[in-house]
Amino acid sequence: MMRRSLIAALTVCSLAVSLAAAADWPNFFGPTRNGLAPDTGLNKDWRNNPPPVVWRVPMSDNGYAGPCVADGKVFIIDRNGSNDVVRCLRLADGGEVWRCSYEEGGGDNYGFARTTPSYAEGKVYTLSRLGILCCIDATAGRILWSKALMRDFGGKPPQWHYSGSPLVDGNKVIVQSGSPQGNVIAFNKDTGATAWVSDNTDAAGYATATVATILGQRQYVMPTGKAVIGLNPDTGKTLWGFNWTTKYDVNASQPIIEGNFVFITSGYGSGCALVEITPQGPRPRWDNREISAHFSSPIYYNGYIYSQSDAGGGSLVCMSPQQGQVAWRQGGLEKGGLLIADEVIIACAGNSGDVVMCKADPSGYQELGRIKPLGGQSWTAPILSDGMLLVRNKQALACLKVK
Repeated sequence: MMRRSLIAALTVCSLAVSLAAAADWPNFFGPTRNGLAPDTGLNKDWRNNPPPVVWRVPMSDNGYAGPCVADGKVFIIDRNGSNDVVRCLRLADGGEVWRCSYEEGGGDNYGFARTTPSYAEGKVYTLSRLGILCCIDATAGRILWSKALMRDFGGKPPQWHYSGSPLVDGNKVIVQSGSPQGNVIAFNKDTGATAWVSDNTDAAGYATATVATILGQRQYVMPTGKAVIGLNPDTGKTLWGFNWTTKYDVNASQPIIEGNFVFITSGYGSGCALVEITPQGPRPRWDNREISAHFSSPIYYNGYIYSQSDAGGGSLVCMSPQQGQVAWRQGGLEKGGLLIADEVIIACAGNSGDVVMCKADPSGYQELGRIKPLGGQSWTAPILSDGMLLVRNKQALACLKVK
């Protein structure tokens, strides 16, 4: 029964990706928010034909904020002195279109902003590490409204600050605040008015809310500091919760939701688990430590889970979701994030900056080539838009032509 649910959900998900008309990557974790890109016809011979670097742009934040792409533009949060700087670049050549700044204090702590902007209907939504949420006109680079989660709502950032990106869903923007009044807050995306504050009062987690339909109920699924929860999208009321306590309350990886099953993984040796959401509540099916993802997020593709893991010194793992059996494990590909497109995985080795292409095939690890466009620590997940691959390290953002 579990296998049928997973396969049915996968078929729907794969169809949505294959029918995606736009090649944008408008928000964290891609157009369908699951690490899958609709691009086809990729260059798969990186050994003999490595993809060229189209442009490189210096970054000043010394950190890990990720880019999004929409309408031929790249949006990313940078830093200048005591200000966060939201930058808009042309995808074609990296030229700057505009920049928009706001003041935010504090010194370097693993860089500054950690999040990825979200684009919707001509607006860009950003969240700073200390909880400044902005809605910016994507054409003019002008702030339309902003909220301060700490000042306005009593929000409490986690130890390594707010890292979950804004989720734009319909007319709402969803973020975690860590406020004792309610951890999750929904804002009207056009006005900034508060739509609701959740009844969940957990400490904030580091992940982004995910839209899912489980047991016929549309909902937001998100890891908080100590659990994974489902919330009613209209009211913020808790539908279910599964305790998932980890060291330092670091729940940073996106869960995989297929049918009524939720796959969870966290770092610091926490491991992973498959949880079935039933009418009576969450029911764990299995757990192990074969995958222990610190902050990179796993991807479900063609019946298998692909994930980076801190286990074994850092590796890329292919796992069957049925009982958590590992199909293969490849070392040296830790923390940097991954995406899947056109039947291949593109993964970043977080410590070295190597970018690797391999087959998304459970029969074994099959590398198609690797490149080092930037080098050095690269903990930001790669993104793919219209045949252009964007990767970054702490000092620069690079764009490569892979199609």
